[in-house]
Amino acid sequence: MDITDFTAELLAFGEPTHFEPAFARIRNDLFARLASHGFRAIALETDRVAALDGEFSHGFGDLAANRQLLAWIREYNETADEPLTFHGFDAPTEMFSAPSPRTYLEHVRDYLGLDVDIAALTGDDERWSRSEAILDPAESPGASPEAHELRVIADDLLLTLDARVELAAHVARIHAIAGLDLLRYHAASARPGDRDTRIARLAGVRAVIMARNLLDIHASQPGRTLVFAHNAHLGSGAGAIVASRLGDRYAFIAGSLGHSEALGLGEPAADTCEGRLQRDTDGWRLTAEIPAGHTREDADYRYAPLTRELLDSADAVLHIA
Repeated sequence: MDITDFTAELLAFGEPTHFEPAFARIRNDLFARLASHGFRAIALETDRVAALDGEFSHGFGDLAANRQLLAWIREYNETADEPLTFHGFDAPTEMFSAPSPRTYLEHVRDYLGLDVDIAALTGDDERWSRSEAILDPAESPGASPEAHELRVIADDLLLTLDARVELAAHVARIHAIAGLDLLRYHAASARPGDRDTRIARLAGVRAVIMARNLLDIHASQPGRTLVFAHNAHLGSGAGAIVASRLGDRYAFIAGSLGHSEALGLGEPAADTCEGRLQRDTDGWRLTAEIPAGHTREDADYRYAPLTRELLDSADAVLHIA
């Protein structure tokens, strides 16, 4: 099948690892093709605020390919009647840390010209960003009286912005949402529970944030959008939430990998899903035939192999041999 066969308004292309650069390079080629078939935007698994300035968070992925993508978009837009746009749809969080909401809320305050001392309520940024604030509920500022007051302020700022229509207000709104999301994330980290329960809870909060950002981008962006992120986000988590809202206007292509020198990953066993895809693939291929087979067991934590649950949510598979 061809990438242009899809009719979904949000077309999600997943990768099973952030450490194999071929996925980002193929993503760039696919988006270049899709630009002539009604796609006007691309959204990546990076902080939505950072993406406003063409920056990338989390430190994952092929940064060279990401920079090439932005350079190609700029060159395309020099002569295009309908320009392309670049978005991030993730929260400004890392695996075991999340920053202070201060800078995000101060951006909005300054844009609106208000006299609100955000820093007096947030205090030292480090008390929010250190890993202990996420890993230990007792160390989290998320349930403090100051955090509750900040959430009221953030909500009021967002309400004020929603009444504005200028472009700068849209940018400020993205900052306000990020600040409010961080306060929600820190509040979740302050709730008690064992480590696994708390990590799962935070992953759930992140999934909701990502899904809400994708739906917001979809609603405000003319044309269709290509989404690129880890399979885990697009096949379940945020992807499941978006699919429940958009139905067949959302489609998910699961990324699959045969072997990888970057990962030290050898050839997949013949009876695995990847092994069956590997047989008929020279380079890479896109197929609507969802493979049967076992889950491969030769990968480390950096690579998430295909599973039956993931494939049940997929509309197609893109396999890189």
